Amino acid sequence: MFVVALTGGIGSGKTAVSDQLAKLGAGIIDTDLLSRELTAPGTPTLASIFEVFGKEAALPDGSLNRAYLRARVFQDPDARNQLESILHPAIRALMLERLATISAPYVVLVIPLLFETGQQRLADRVLVVDIPEAQQIERVRHRSGLSGPEIERILASQASRQQRLAGADDVIDNSGPPSALAPQVEQFHQGYLRLAKNH
Repeated sequence: MFVVALTGGIGSGKTAVSDQLAKLGAGIIDTDLLSRELTAPGTPTLASIFEVFGKEAALPDGSLNRAYLRARVFQDPDARNQLESILHPAIRALMLERLATISAPYVVLVIPLLFETGQQRLADRVLVVDIPEAQQIERVRHRSGLSGPEIERILASQASRQQRLAGADDVIDNSGPPSALAPQVEQFHQGYLRLAKNH
């Protein structure tokens, strides 16, 4: 199976790109969605998180208090390491399980923390969605309502724009209007179909 890893910083437009690739026929495995699946009420992963982070990490209905956890891990590197040691192995295992069952011309693994977790080795190509940092901050603020300092902390915890571009095989420039995205996605899709045929 020909595998493309899709990544980019927060607010760069990874979902917009993966949605378009899915419409064109690519198989998509999104690790953010896997993470939500693994931390649904009643799952062993969620139980492990509650064990480490205590009852503050739970909402009254037994679901994960994402706002509390986000604030905690971006202020405390040790807490972030603890959370990642619970989540990352579980996400990776589920991702590889899904990868083995998918039927598509090629598969896109959407991994926001691709370089941070060293998972670029799982892919034949790395596709980075790129926008300038100022634009990232503006988009995230508009979308999520997070404060400037919160966004800065998230950005600081991710690979830098330079690191992502240095590790990319392919780059989509998403700094322009939404209409500029589709032609780029289509072009890469056609390229990946050709590569997958010869894989």
